[in-house]
Amino acid sequence: MLTVRTVAPSLDRVLTLNRALDRFFGEPVTGEQNAMWVPAFDVIERPDAYQVLAELPGVVPDQLELSFDRNVLTIRGTKAPGIPHTENQELRVYTAERIHGSFERSVRLPEFVDAERIEAKLEHGVLDVTVPKAQSAMPRKIAVNTAAG
Repeated sequence: MLTVRTVAPSLDRVLTLNRALDRFFGEPVTGEQNAMWVPAFDVIERPDAYQVLAELPGVVPDQLELSFDRNVLTIRGTKAPGIPHTENQELRVYTAERIHGSFERSVRLPEFVDAERIEAKLEHGVLDVTVPKAQSAMPRKIAVNTAAG
């Protein structure tokens, strides 16, 4: 069963603001296709970790940089142009709609994560980042002792 809900109301507001700012600042001002673009994100909370999925078609691992600082996961990189450019050859381009250029997205995660165990993999154009929860944030059962005597 899939339940779609926010991790926390404040996180939802931060993500909404991030998307709005990314759309505003990510739009090409001059109509050029090599301006900054904004990859789509999914942020999922599992019992043991947070999972961030980013659509990055055409991006190679060498062009990706991930950082985690003060509970903010930042993914930045560059997508190469799909149309080859050669100086001595004339090209006639009829349509060029695929976006390329640099990108950067950040997401603030709740506290109590284990930053030392973050893992990332890029497969079929989707970056999958797993941020494990800290042991102190995991639910646990507390034993009830009886009084001796």
